[in-house]
Amino acid sequence: MKKIIPFAILIIVVILALIYPSFETVNIKDNKIDTGDTAWLLVATALVLLMTPGLAFFYGGMVSKKNVLSTMMQSFVCMGVITVIWVVFGFSLAFGDSIGGFIGNPATFFMMKGMLGNATWKLAPTIPLVLFAMFQLKFAVITPALITGAFAERIRFNSYVIFLCLFMVVIYAPLAHSTWHPDGFLFKLGVLDFAGGTVVHMSAGWAALASALYLKQRNEPTHSPARISYVLLGTGLLWFGWFGFNAGSALGSGLLAATALATTTTASAAAAMSWIFFDMLRGKKPSVMGACIGAVVGLVAITPAAGFVTIPHSLIVGIVAAVISNLVVLWRTKTTIDDTLDVFPCHGVGGMAGMLMTGIFAHQNVNSANTTGNGLYYGETHLFFVHLIALVVVSAFAFFGSLLLLKITDMISKLRVSPQEESMGLDKSQHDEGL
Repeated sequence: MKKIIPFAILIIVVILALIYPSFETVNIKDNKIDTGDTAWLLVATALVLLMTPGLAFFYGGMVSKKNVLSTMMQSFVCMGVITVIWVVFGFSLAFGDSIGGFIGNPATFFMMKGMLGNATWKLAPTIPLVLFAMFQLKFAVITPALITGAFAERIRFNSYVIFLCLFMVVIYAPLAHSTWHPDGFLFKLGVLDFAGGTVVHMSAGWAALASALYLKQRNEPTHSPARISYVLLGTGLLWFGWFGFNAGSALGSGLLAATALATTTTASAAAAMSWIFFDMLRGKKPSVMGACIGAVVGLVAITPAAGFVTIPHSLIVGIVAAVISNLVVLWRTKTTIDDTLDVFPCHGVGGMAGMLMTGIFAHQNVNSANTTGNGLYYGETHLFFVHLIALVVVSAFAFFGSLLLLKITDMISKLRVSPQEESMGLDKSQHDEGL
């Protein structure tokens, strides 16, 4: 029966595609698509998609050799599963007509209806609606992929696919709607999240911690990284793709995109060096892994702030986030929490640090159109306290919601592999493949 379900789902999708071809044209008077903005968002969309294969290499190089392919596959499968969900009703849940400020109406853009003609998104009036939908899809794709580093080397692939579907619908879509939809309750509260520090990294980080706690420790909790060269390659692809992630979130090709690109690269550079130097202060040798992890932490932390802070302050964001995340990694190693690849310390903590520093350093001169107030550094307290409130709300929702989804998934299909399968390695036990 379980083997028939995936085929049944695909048949349903085919039937829906035949019933709802969505070729109606929407023409809105005075809507003018800007070719420059459109060209940049086309590139940015492709760059963000590249981040998921980059993450696959980043994570794949860190695990043991017998789990490289399975870990990489957990990232790659998101590009297929999440895309189908997004086209059918996922985009509507995130950006459809608001239901109480928490979720979108799944019928609003069902099967991508209303995407032809010159239709645009409310906050992106110069690019086609279909392009905005595809750009946001790439964010939805990478978010559950980020979680996989926490339960690497011990989760059944079929169960993981069920979990990522549930996570997309129950956790990601409501957070995206609440934060980025103009009728979302966090948006109305004044929360600033330029490119996903809250929606992407905090949600993935807290889900990672929930996963590590629920699945408990591996039978062999320590391992040697299979390919550190893969980690380097993955870091390069992530850094490269992150320019689309952050600069693309300006939703145009103007000054704001250029500013976001600049703050992104400076924060990452500062974080990479800070991680290395902090390790050296602790008596460790500078490592390739440390430089790569630090760079990614910097990218994570600057994500919510990229279009709201100045370039000098982006250096502070990177440095502070790297030190805090490094300390949390050190703390985690002294506990029984088996977050295999330290997703929570890097993405969860990095995202929270970036969110709070957005509330400290944001200034309206950087982004006068969207900034809801100046940060704490400039003597204003409102924005910072709004971010504190949002941090607590989002953390609780993502953590406890993910715990519930893990339990539901486990009831449907056992989450953890058997001790024999774990010892054999997931490449062989889950995919019958190997390096």
